[in-house]
Amino acid sequence: MELTAVLEQNLSIISRLTGNSADTVISRITVCGIPCALLSCEGMCSNAAIAEQIAEPLHALCGSFSAGGELLDFLQKYRFFAADSTTASDTEALLHLLHSGFVILLADGAAEAHAFGLQGFAARGISEPSGELNIYGAKDGFTEPVRTNMSLIRRRMKTPLLTFELLTAGTVSQTDLCMVYLRDRVPDDLISGIRKKLQTLPLETVLSGGYVRPFLEESDFRLVHSVSTTERPDVLCAKILEGRVGILIDGTPFALVVPQLFCETFQTLDDYNYPPAYATLLRWIKYAAALLSLLLPAGYLASALHHPELLHETLLRILADSEQNTPFSLAAEMLGVLFLFEIVREAGLRLPKAVGGAVGMIGGLLIGDAAVQSGFISTPVLTVAALAATAGFIIPEHHAALTVLRPLFILAAAAAGLTGIAFAGTALLYHICGTEIFGFPVSAPVAPLLPRRLQDIFARVGFRRLSQGNFRISELRMQ
Repeated sequence: MELTAVLEQNLSIISRLTGNSADTVISRITVCGIPCALLSCEGMCSNAAIAEQIAEPLHALCGSFSAGGELLDFLQKYRFFAADSTTASDTEALLHLLHSGFVILLADGAAEAHAFGLQGFAARGISEPSGELNIYGAKDGFTEPVRTNMSLIRRRMKTPLLTFELLTAGTVSQTDLCMVYLRDRVPDDLISGIRKKLQTLPLETVLSGGYVRPFLEESDFRLVHSVSTTERPDVLCAKILEGRVGILIDGTPFALVVPQLFCETFQTLDDYNYPPAYATLLRWIKYAAALLSLLLPAGYLASALHHPELLHETLLRILADSEQNTPFSLAAEMLGVLFLFEIVREAGLRLPKAVGGAVGMIGGLLIGDAAVQSGFISTPVLTVAALAATAGFIIPEHHAALTVLRPLFILAAAAAGLTGIAFAGTALLYHICGTEIFGFPVSAPVAPLLPRRLQDIFARVGFRRLSQGNFRISELRMQ
C-alpha cells in the first residue's frame, strides 16, 4: 500500500497493519512547525543513538519549509543523521525497515518516509566456533546478525571484487539473506540460478540454513549434501576464493556454501597449517575412519553369520562363547546397541549441561558393563558398535548419513553376507556419483577424473605446488 501525504492517515494505516503491537513505538514531534512522527521497534534500536543522532538534531533544526516533502528532501540532501539511511514509499518497505531496526521519520505533507539505520538490539558476541575447532587458525566464528558476519568476511578480503547481495526470504519472517561471492570467479549462470531459487522460496519463515538447503539441492532424499555449512569466516573466504557462493542467513551463525565436493568433507583448516606429510596421514586416517564407521559392524556380522572362515580361530571361539549366553540374534544385538547409543547421545545433547553429563555416564554404564553382565549383549558386539560410532564422529559432516546407512549395511550383511555389502556399497557409490548441483558433480575431481586436481585429495602437497594451480570450482563443471 502506498503512503499518503497525510501524516495521521499514514499512522492509522501502520497501526492497523501492525495490530497496535506493543513493540511499535510512535513518537510525535514537531520540526520547524511541521507535524512529524518517529517510529521505532522497541528493543531493535539504540535509544541513546535515537536521542543523540535523530531527536536532538531535529529539535535544533531551524528553517522554513512549506510541507513535509521539502523537509525530508532537505534532511536527505544536507543533513547526516546515520550512515545507513534510505527511503520508503509504501507500507511494505516501511514495515520491513521498521522491524529490521531502522528508525522511521514521517512528516505531514510527504508521501514517503525517511529511514535511519540505528540498530541496537542485543546480540551474542563473536566467539570461537563450537563445532569446527582448530589449533592454529583464527578463533572467531560467525554470529547471529548477518551484518556482523559480513564484516568478518570483509576484514579478511578487502578486494573491491568481493560482492554482498542482500535478499529477503520468508513471507512472514522477512528474513535477510546475503549472497557473497567474487565477481570475477563465479559463473554468471550460477549466481542467477542461486538468486532465483532464493527469491522464490515457498516458505513463510527462514529460521536456519536447514530451511534453505533442500531448495538449493533440489531433493530431500540426498544422503550426501551438495551444499555445505560452516561457522568459520576463514573457511568461507577460502571457498569464495575458489569461485563458490556463500549464503549468510540473519539469525543463524552458520553460512551455506554452494557447491560442495564430497572430498572436501575430509579436509579441515588445520590440514593447511601442518607439514604436508602429517596432513596427508591425518587425511587418510579420516578416510579409514569413515570406512570403519560404515563397514565394521556389517563386516563383522557378515563374517560371523556367512563367512566364519574369514575369522581367526581364536576370535571365532570367543565369538561363539559370547553368543551362547545372549538371547538375541547377532543382527538384532548390533542394531539394538547402535540404537541405544543414539538414544544416549540425543539425551546428553538435548538436556541441560548440568544433567547431560550424568545422563551420558549412566547410559554408558547401562549399555556397557550392566548390559554385558546381564547377558543381553555380547562383548564383541559392544566393542564393534562402540568403535564404529566413535569413528563416525571424526567426520561430523557425515554423521547423519552414517547413522542412517549403518543399519542398512547391517541388514544387507545379515541377508547376503559380503555380497549384500557389495551391493549396498555399489548403490551408495552410484548415489554419490549421481549427485550434482547446478551442473557440478559432488564426486569431482575423482568422478569425472581430473588428474590435475588430485594433488589435494589423496595427499596434501606443499603450498608451492598448490599455489601454482589457482584452482577454480568452475573447472569441475560438467559441460
